[in-house]
Amino acid sequence: MLFSTSPLSDIKNENAKTSFSYIPVAVFVGGTSGIGRGIAEAFARHTKGNAHIIIVGRNRAAAESIIASFPQPTSSIAKHEFIQCDVSLLKNVRQTTSDILTRYAKINFLVLTAGVLDLTRKNITEDGIEVSTALAYYSRWKFIYDLAPGLAKAREDDEEAKVLSVLSAGNGGKVDLNNLELKEAPMMVWARSVMTYNDLMMDSFASHYPSVSFIHSYPGWVRTPLGSDSPSFLMRAAAFLANVPPISYLPLSLEDCGEYQLHGILHTASSPGTWRLGKHGNDIGKQGYYGDDNARDVLWKHTMELTVSK
Repeated sequence: MLFSTSPLSDIKNENAKTSFSYIPVAVFVGGTSGIGRGIAEAFARHTKGNAHIIIVGRNRAAAESIIASFPQPTSSIAKHEFIQCDVSLLKNVRQTTSDILTRYAKINFLVLTAGVLDLTRKNITEDGIEVSTALAYYSRWKFIYDLAPGLAKAREDDEEAKVLSVLSAGNGGKVDLNNLELKEAPMMVWARSVMTYNDLMMDSFASHYPSVSFIHSYPGWVRTPLGSDSPSFLMRAAAFLANVPPISYLPLSLEDCGEYQLHGILHTASSPGTWRLGKHGNDIGKQGYYGDDNARDVLWKHTMELTVSK
């Protein structure tokens, strides 16, 4: 039901009933840290390790430690693996998605959480895209675009096929169609724009792949290393202060966030199409939605031109 939430204990109990008649394939982009890690650990926990779990990110040591903590599968074919990739570069995304599809014909779950907090936004990739924007939008778009055939194949075989992009559903703003790359955009304009980009991205992919579920989520304030890892001094300072009681008691833990977001994927997003979720994995409908058909189409064309040939 729209805007409804359930106690965390109920969420955990429902997640614990997770069961598949097949070995699902789940790809976690940004799963070496933060919210992506929390969701990956919840997924491994509730599938009892009986899944193909692929963590994509830069930190091999972190990924291997996370994978080692997963329950050992009872299925002899289940695999837990890491693919090292700097996902801010589109050529790396292309190589990674090609590698995944070579080994897995079907993708059941794709979770996108990679990001960085950089107030300066002066770090430009070789693609000519600022790193924060690449991580919050362009590389996510390309992961979905490249892996969409695997998602569609899963639905053809009557299996789950769902994509989750974790950013800030419900907190977007109007977009400037004359500056879609957000060059020199003020920080707040940038932030609200990429939030809306994620809404428009999910709307577009849902129109192209109507059998698949596309989800944009707002997890709320979560205890992650995103601030402490930021290249911006102000963000690192704010993250330090946020770890001081009583403020440190306010954010969700990674474990609780993982439970809520997994519940949103598995249960709230109960049918194909576009979904927008709140911090408890609840349906927020069109709350704070700033998209329209024209912006969706213009952004899709722009993104195709910028990313598909990369």
